[in-house]
Amino acid sequence: MRKVAIVSAASRQEEKMLDNEVELMVPLISKVREETGLDQTEIGFTCSGSSDFLAGQAFSFVMTLDAVGPVPPISESHVEMDGAWALYETWVKFQMGVIDTALVYSYGKPSPGSLQDVLSTQLDPYYVAPLWPDAHAIAALQARHLLEKEEISLQHLADCAVRAGTVENHEEYYEQQILADPLRPADCPTYADGGVAMILAAEGKAEELCEKPAWITGIDHRIDTHHFGARNLSTIPSAKKAAEKAGVHKADIDLAEIHTAYTVHDVLLRKELNLPLNPEKSSKNHPIKAETLMASGLLRIAEAARAIWDQEANRTLAHATSGPLMQQNLMCVLSGEKE
Repeated sequence: MRKVAIVSAASRQEEKMLDNEVELMVPLISKVREETGLDQTEIGFTCSGSSDFLAGQAFSFVMTLDAVGPVPPISESHVEMDGAWALYETWVKFQMGVIDTALVYSYGKPSPGSLQDVLSTQLDPYYVAPLWPDAHAIAALQARHLLEKEEISLQHLADCAVRAGTVENHEEYYEQQILADPLRPADCPTYADGGVAMILAAEGKAEELCEKPAWITGIDHRIDTHHFGARNLSTIPSAKKAAEKAGVHKADIDLAEIHTAYTVHDVLLRKELNLPLNPEKSSKNHPIKAETLMASGLLRIAEAARAIWDQEANRTLAHATSGPLMQQNLMCVLSGEKE
């Protein structure tokens, strides 16, 4: 397998943003190209992740290519997924041996509407979507299930909310009114417009572009069924399988950047992966405070790479998820050393 590393990343998140998608991405893409000294003609492949549904127009990603530069023609692809899956497609492209450098980016603008209601359209069209449950209600369904089975506790949720910074202390958490039983506002995400861009390079090129490349030593993604009645809501098989294939349990992880919008998902995923429920090191920009559809997962990977560049960690885990109740999961293990 070819060794591939992340050599530069730039991101932006704001709860109120007036930019359109092109204006959002131009400074981010420009920054990573300037940091590596590459211009677009030296980048072998470009892959993006976004949502035409969220943008409200078909093939909206084509418009955003103006941020990359449409001339001269480039080798380009797109996924209607979080940018973490664009990174996976790009990693596969590297393994095919046809590129040595790549640009990956993703973005989302949930500010124009109510994202938790829009997400209802991705539910089972026959049995669930006609009920029109919003995203908070779906997460609350799983939280209630886990509480009734005594697999988690309200204390776990409160601890997570305090760690994430959505409340200052436990007293403030318990004073909040129930939003979607048993979840409180501190258990649920706010939404932010934002984007992320990064440059990847293969062994031999990565060392030229970055003093300490963040090497991808393991990556995998899996999916569970979208039928709620066919799933065990007490577990996340796709996350376990992806972690196993990516080699998460074989490595000493210094820092885990996990993409969980709700406290219940944070607690459940940490239990599934045997990660500390209250780690000493936590994400600097936790998506529980700012969820950016189509970019939060790639943002976790960027933050995991940044921890290596800043020498805060030598081996990191980045996780991305998509779909209701963490239906799809991607695991990416990064290391400051080639393995």
